Amino acid sequence: MYDVVIIGAGVSGSATARELSRYKLNIKVVEKGEDVCSGTSKANSGIVHAGFDAEPGSMMAKLNVKGNAMMESLAKELDFPFQRIGSLVLCFHEEDRPKLEAMKEQGEKNQVPGLRIIEAEELRKMEPNISPDAVAALHAPSGGIVCPFGLNIALAENACVNGVEFQFDTQVESIEKTEGGFLLKTNQGDIIAKCVVNAAGVYADQFHNMISEEKIHIVARKGEYYLLDKSAADHVSHTIFQLPGKYGKGVLVTPTTHGNLLVGPTAKDIEDKEGTNTTTEGMSEVGQKAQKSVVNLPLRQVITSFAGLRAHEEGHDFIIKEVEDAPGFFDCAGIESPGLTSAPAIGEEMAELIFKKLKPEKKEEFISHRKGILNPRLLSKEEWKNLVKEQPSYGTVICRCESITEGEIIDAIHRPLGAKSLDGVKRRTRAGMGRCQSGFCSPRTMEILSRELKVPMESLTKCGGGSNIIQGTTKDSL
Repeated sequence: MYDVVIIGAGVSGSATARELSRYKLNIKVVEKGEDVCSGTSKANSGIVHAGFDAEPGSMMAKLNVKGNAMMESLAKELDFPFQRIGSLVLCFHEEDRPKLEAMKEQGEKNQVPGLRIIEAEELRKMEPNISPDAVAALHAPSGGIVCPFGLNIALAENACVNGVEFQFDTQVESIEKTEGGFLLKTNQGDIIAKCVVNAAGVYADQFHNMISEEKIHIVARKGEYYLLDKSAADHVSHTIFQLPGKYGKGVLVTPTTHGNLLVGPTAKDIEDKEGTNTTTEGMSEVGQKAQKSVVNLPLRQVITSFAGLRAHEEGHDFIIKEVEDAPGFFDCAGIESPGLTSAPAIGEEMAELIFKKLKPEKKEEFISHRKGILNPRLLSKEEWKNLVKEQPSYGTVICRCESITEGEIIDAIHRPLGAKSLDGVKRRTRAGMGRCQSGFCSPRTMEILSRELKVPMESLTKCGGGSNIIQGTTKDSL
């Protein structure tokens, strides 16, 4: 019997797990993927939204602004990349200026700090590559960027260190109410829980509808992106939005915390909740719309494209509450943009609801800080030299594009909730995220994974499931 079972190890589930780990509770996170950050949380814009475009009084507005305010101190506590670079929303026609003014007023109602409308001359001083068609912009200095993998993994690692159990490759097949709580039937056996947190992303409606007569419906909204090489990173210095339309904030152009330039996303509702393929139409749309905002966008420097899915609920608000006709079942559903920004606040909100339900004692020994993987490139030459003397693996570069060393990969494998796949290593260290997109380093990374995990190369995968990379090999052929 677990006190709490959380379905989903994305950023919302991991944030909830971390907050609940402050209490004397028996907690388990079940995740159908092979790692944390395997779904929506791994494929998004990495934006920390200011909070000006959420409906005043909505759960989105409340948690967006609160999560934004929490991000800086949380990044210091848990050691993940975050930068408060500010954002700009562009207005291209004088007749649309009232919409920009209305967005500013809405943001002020949401208590977003420092909002102001800037005119074309100041705008071009801030961003020389902004389109000459832009006549004004809303500047939000509290906007920022975050590493989505870094945030998600940091929350999960810290929860794990504080006693939360994580179980991967575990698909929840059904949920039944019981006298004392809930029975979760999974492909790995049955789990009994007093409380369930439904943080299952695009699948949250399916689990909710298993136990409640009041149905919800979540649509998978696909967003396609371009990622550009680091040589394009200084093309803009803020996150550049366009005035939003029916499907959200539109195509953006933004730096990333790791020095790339990100362009996207599209917004297309699809039936397939695993439909993360990119399309010719989507990529063409991204390029065309982005160049409306930014001139001379160096799209020839694209190093990869990808797509992510947003969990869009028909009411267009976060659903964070105990289900009325299923006491002990808590929805954390409809977490689309600005879900990444809101995640720290979502964790607190959900933990407060469960605290009121179970009234657990607080731990005295809660570990609030976590140290990320050592980055030797941030050391002085002398410090790195001394590190290599103590640990020679930090002197062997495995990923040439990102200068990632063997020592970092070994650390990623042996940390709490360590990497088991190529993508697990990539999300923790960036090995494979550079220009060649793992074309050079993947064989060597696989050798390290095989050695450190003591498993054959044939069992290694790109991202779990059936994504094996090597088949039918022998020792002689290796």
